[in-house]
Amino acid sequence: MIEVLRAGLCDLVMDLGRPGWGALGVPAGGAADPAALAAANCLAGNEPGAAGLEITLSGPTLRFPAGGVVALTGAQFGAARSNAERVVWNESLAMAAGETLTIDRAEDGCRCWLALRGGLAVPQVMGSHSTFMPGGFGGYLGRALLAGDVLACALGAAEVRRLRAHPPACERTAPLRVVAGPQAGVFDDAGLAAFFSGAYRVDPTSDRRGLRLTGPVVTHARVELPSQGVLPGAVQVPPDGRPIILGWDGPVTGGYPVIAGVIAADLPKLAQLRPGDVVRFMTIELEAARAQAAARWDMEELG
Repeated sequence: MIEVLRAGLCDLVMDLGRPGWGALGVPAGGAADPAALAAANCLAGNEPGAAGLEITLSGPTLRFPAGGVVALTGAQFGAARSNAERVVWNESLAMAAGETLTIDRAEDGCRCWLALRGGLAVPQVMGSHSTFMPGGFGGYLGRALLAGDVLACALGAAEVRRLRAHPPACERTAPLRVVAGPQAGVFDDAGLAAFFSGAYRVDPTSDRRGLRLTGPVVTHARVELPSQGVLPGAVQVPPDGRPIILGWDGPVTGGYPVIAGVIAADLPKLAQLRPGDVVRFMTIELEAARAQAAARWDMEELG
């Protein structure tokens, strides 16, 4: 069980998402970095798809009345335990009954994930525990956590191995690698040059629906486009010429031209982009993108 003593900026119950509901306008959603949540679950002794917390920019203060095994992965946040022991990322942590964990501001990056042994017990909606805030369903009452909320957890494994996770190397300042989008041909030379040579910044209005970018305007021919299916990582360019990278809770269809798509191996970088961060793009060929397997988390058993 978790008691929320103080809520963070946006603490959401997430699992690995609800694929297969796009025909009803519902995106797959789920954790912004599924591998990071799966790693936290492994450290806590859960199945990879168990429900945990996705914490954005500034975290909560949580109390564990019955104790338990927890794990934190993702961006490093300032954090403190009520027993004064150090909070270690990417390791199994044993919490005593009644202990509190305070997660402060992100020191680098944007999001971290917290797993609790047994997983968070919230109702499934469309086959997933994930919060979908635009629709107001899933997770804990379809919203971010508030002070006073109480989250139950499922029964965990009888024994949990103490593990340490080694996250894959990720150079956050490297350009996002993209492949050409289906409407790349409607962009003129000036627009393409602006997109690939310019530096953009993440706008403060960005959220899980999409990352809005400020910077060089991307010009293109004004054409009437039928609505098309889109996925997280698609880079749309609306009439004002300012790109939007679609996020995990973004629309499943769109009518703006898509200039490029972020490759799967670089999608975890999107989860750690925060307002004001600089974004650059680099194009690679489709076959090269397919060859870039998503980096793996390695697990080490501790004595």
